[in-house]
Amino acid sequence: MHSVNRALNNSRSLHNPATRALVTSRVATAGWHGRNGWWRHRHGGYGWVGPVFWPFAFHDIYGYSLWGYDYDAAFWDYGYPDIYAGLFAPYGYDDLAGYAGYLPGSASRSRTARDSYASANSNDRSGLTQMCGEDSRNIAGLPIDAIQKALQPDDAQRAALDDLANASLKAGQDIKAACPADIALTAPRRLAVMQQRIEAMIAAVKTVQPPLEKFYGLLSDEQKAKFNALAARQRPARAAQTASAAQASCDVSQPGLTDWPSAMIDQSVKPTDDQRKGLEALQSAAAKASDMLKSSCQTENANTPPARLAAVGKRLDTMLQAVKTVRTPLDSFYGSLNDEQKASFDAIGPKRLSATNGITTAQNDDDTPRRARGRHHHGNVDYMIHRMMSFVR
Repeated sequence: MHSVNRALNNSRSLHNPATRALVTSRVATAGWHGRNGWWRHRHGGYGWVGPVFWPFAFHDIYGYSLWGYDYDAAFWDYGYPDIYAGLFAPYGYDDLAGYAGYLPGSASRSRTARDSYASANSNDRSGLTQMCGEDSRNIAGLPIDAIQKALQPDDAQRAALDDLANASLKAGQDIKAACPADIALTAPRRLAVMQQRIEAMIAAVKTVQPPLEKFYGLLSDEQKAKFNALAARQRPARAAQTASAAQASCDVSQPGLTDWPSAMIDQSVKPTDDQRKGLEALQSAAAKASDMLKSSCQTENANTPPARLAAVGKRLDTMLQAVKTVRTPLDSFYGSLNDEQKASFDAIGPKRLSATNGITTAQNDDDTPRRARGRHHHGNVDYMIHRMMSFVR
C-alpha cells in the first residue's frame, strides 16, 4: 500500500507506463490479496480500478502521442475486454473496501465492507483524482524546458509551444473533471461512466490536436529530428518500434477470458423467453463491438506526434461507438429484469473471479501462459514499484 501511495504522489514516476501498470495492478486486485484478475491487460495493467475506468488515461494518451514506442501498449491495450469487464464487474463490496484501503487517507478496514468503502470513497477524491489526470505544466512527461533547450525555438515556435502546454493543461483538467466520484455498481451505470470518460478523452484530444500540429509544423526538419530524439533518449534500450506491438496490444480476442458467460447467466439470472431475446440482442451487440474495435487496430506505424495523436482520436471515436452499440441493448435487457435477477446479473463478475480459486492464468510478454499464485504477486509489485520510483529520483 505504501509503495502505491508513494507512486501516486510522485508525478515523475507516473510518467513511466510500467509504473502505472504496476500501480493499477496492485490497486485493482487489492481485495484479492494479489490474485490476477480475468480482465487484466496483456501488459499487466487493468482498465477498471474501483470506480475509475482507464485511471491513467491522460498519461497514456499523451505518452503515446508525444513519445510513442514504449508507450504504445499503455494506450492500445484498452478495448473490448474493458467493455466486457464493465458488463460483468469483477468487484464486490468486500473487494471495493480493499481497493479503497490503497488510496491515501482511506477509512479503517475494521468497519463493514459496505460502510468502509462508502466512508473511504467520500474522503478519497484526492486519491482518485491522482489517477485521473495531472494538472501541471509538466504534464505526462512534456518537458517544456528540455524541448526549448534542444530545439532553440524562435519567437513564433516558442509561442506555439506555450499554446501547446496550455492546451495540454486544459485537456488534463477536463479529463480529471470527468473522473467519477461514486462507484458504479450496475452494468448500465458502468457503461455510462465508461462513455463519459471516453467522451472527455475525445474532447481533450481535440483541444491538443490543433496546437500540436501548429507547433510541429513550424519546426524545421532538423528540429523535428531533435524533437523525436528527445523521446529516444528516454528509452535507450529500444531505439525503434513498429506498429506490430500496437497491433498485438490491440488484439481484442482473448479466448477463455472474454467468452460470453451464457451458462452462468442461465444459471444465475434464469431469463424468461422474452428476456432471452433481449439477452441475445445484447450478446450480438457485444460481438459487433468486439469486431468494430479489432478492425480499428493500427496497422501502420505513426512516426510523428501529430500522426500518433490522430490515431488516438480515431481509436477513441471507435471505442465510443462500441460502447454506445452495447449500451442500448444492455439498458433494455437490464431494465426487463426484476430486482433479484439484476442482483444475480451484477454478481456474475465476482463469481467468475472466485472461480479462479486463487490461481489464474496470465500472459507473459511473449503471450505464453504463466501461473500466478496468491500473495507472491503483491510482494513482487511492491518491489517493482520501489525500483521504478528509484529511477526517477
